[in-house]
Amino acid sequence: MTNPSSRAEWRATAGLLALSAVPVLAGAFRVAELASGAEVTPANARFFAVPLPVVVHIIGASLFCVLGALQFHSGLRRRRPRWHRIAGRVLVPCGLAAAVSGLWMTLFYPLPALDGARFGILGLVRLGFGTAMAVAIVLSFVAVRRRDFARHRAWMIRGYAIGQGAGTQALTHLPWVLLVGQPGVFAHAMLMIASWVINLAFAEWIIRRRPRRRPRSVPVPRPGQVAQAG
Repeated sequence: MTNPSSRAEWRATAGLLALSAVPVLAGAFRVAELASGAEVTPANARFFAVPLPVVVHIIGASLFCVLGALQFHSGLRRRRPRWHRIAGRVLVPCGLAAAVSGLWMTLFYPLPALDGARFGILGLVRLGFGTAMAVAIVLSFVAVRRRDFARHRAWMIRGYAIGQGAGTQALTHLPWVLLVGQPGVFAHAMLMIASWVINLAFAEWIIRRRPRRRPRSVPVPRPGQVAQAG
């Protein structure tokens, strides 16, 4: 029978997988569009002109988000330590590929009008968070090589929180679109930034929260022991 803590962990993992679904499906659609030679439009022309960065970004980010969600299940890590190590060796290069390709696209792709200037508010924040994600993954890797597992866990959680920004962005934008309509340049930037801030705040809460201590079981004396005690 599954205990409550295990069920809670599986719910958390399922939630992260659901959060990953929007960017993963959108990325799969983009890759299919590029592979099938779809019609070139102003919205996708930059991807057809230089497809490699966006393909690397989509594959790296998708694997990072999906495999990373499974890494949060502590029971799975304990029962399958070899799987955890193998998945970690995939996560590190995938996360770095996603971060570096995201930085490249911010710096060199023609940007949609909604994103504003390349070095406007959103552009600078993207560069900052992309760099922070790469640094967090590198620090996590260095920590695990030193067998500092607490620091490894903390930095990987931070890197994962930044990488999951695209999933949370769908949640921050949806209420605005339903209540107000399509956001302008400034509102769009604030909604994008809010997603990363929310994720990092939640990540810090996870890192700093104290694990619940299991109550100690009180040994039940055997009948013989009770008789001897009397």
